[in-house]
Amino acid sequence: MSDVSPARALGIDFGTSNSTVGWHRPGVESLIALEDGKITLPSVVFFNIEERRPVYGRLALHEYLEGYEGRLMRSLKSLLGSKLIKHDTSVLGSALPFKDLLGMFIGELKKRAEHCAGREFDQVVLGRPVFFVDEDPAADQEAEDESGISREELVLIVDIGGGTSDFTLIRLSPERHQVAERQSDILATGGVHIGGTDFDKQLSLQGVMPLFGYGSRMKSGALMPTSYHLNLATWHTINALYAQKSQLALNSMRYDIEDTLGIDRLFKLIEERAGHWLAMEVEASKIELTEQPSRRLDLGRVERELSVELTRALFEEAIDGLLERVRASVTELLGKAGVHASQVDTVFFTGGSSGIPALRNSVSAMLPNARHVEGNIFGSIGSGLAIEARKRYGAA
Repeated sequence: MSDVSPARALGIDFGTSNSTVGWHRPGVESLIALEDGKITLPSVVFFNIEERRPVYGRLALHEYLEGYEGRLMRSLKSLLGSKLIKHDTSVLGSALPFKDLLGMFIGELKKRAEHCAGREFDQVVLGRPVFFVDEDPAADQEAEDESGISREELVLIVDIGGGTSDFTLIRLSPERHQVAERQSDILATGGVHIGGTDFDKQLSLQGVMPLFGYGSRMKSGALMPTSYHLNLATWHTINALYAQKSQLALNSMRYDIEDTLGIDRLFKLIEERAGHWLAMEVEASKIELTEQPSRRLDLGRVERELSVELTRALFEEAIDGLLERVRASVTELLGKAGVHASQVDTVFFTGGSSGIPALRNSVSAMLPNARHVEGNIFGSIGSGLAIEARKRYGAA
């Protein structure tokens, strides 16, 4: 294998929110620019009815928000952990199997990488979560980069993506860096089906949905059914709210609600087809709350002068239950490895949702002696998969 030749294969990190492609070339950044010079391609497909074509990434979001008629689909990777993967969906008037939809998106990643590289690729190493579904263990070898290791260390890799949180406890050392078979260095793997979309959902439910009737009382004293707000707060179920059956049920329910202000706003939001817009605003608020104590969300699109102040304190309270499950998964991982928390030398954070302060603090507090290292939150896994692809398939 030549040390100066580019790799024969690609590494693809198909993410719930964003995807990356790595191509290992000595002395060159491995992550390939996939859209507008950016290394990430949002995992989004928009089927444009007017032009009868699929659109991907940021352009897909742009066309949808510009008002083009069509079907927007996001968080595609979440399908892999659901029963929907065995079913079809209606796209441009035809039935499309969900697994074919995933194939279309991954094919687009390959196409863009080949265009950038100026060559075709026949081999690829794909990343995957440790657990696609909770309580169904299936460990894969994680990609790792030991360029910053000067001695043997026990490292906990914390990868918080859009749909899953994955953990790997691994023993690293400079001497082991070039060894081809590294399975014995992985002491334990674990994970939980919690990621950025779940954090968005809880922020939406606790901070925004009450304005749209979430928690409203019926005249009987019971609470309004929550399924409508859960659908609205979950990317891949927003379209269910626009269905005629759903709207008829809401309209019938309206007469049994004590205060109709919230449900009337919900009808307005449905009329404006603003569910995905609202979801993106909530996601933007989550991101801003990693740096700022608060963010005012303007909801004037639904009702004039309507807004809500979202705070980091509210967000952290909303996701506390999710963080407890993350901590439990880390505790289980350490127990499986027979390692005490004080023995961990380094915790390596990566993944788009790893920047949430409450999450970092929550995990870090469990590992009193560990130094904290931050990887490229969107690119570490893609870069590691590119290295693994070169190891497995060699150089051109």
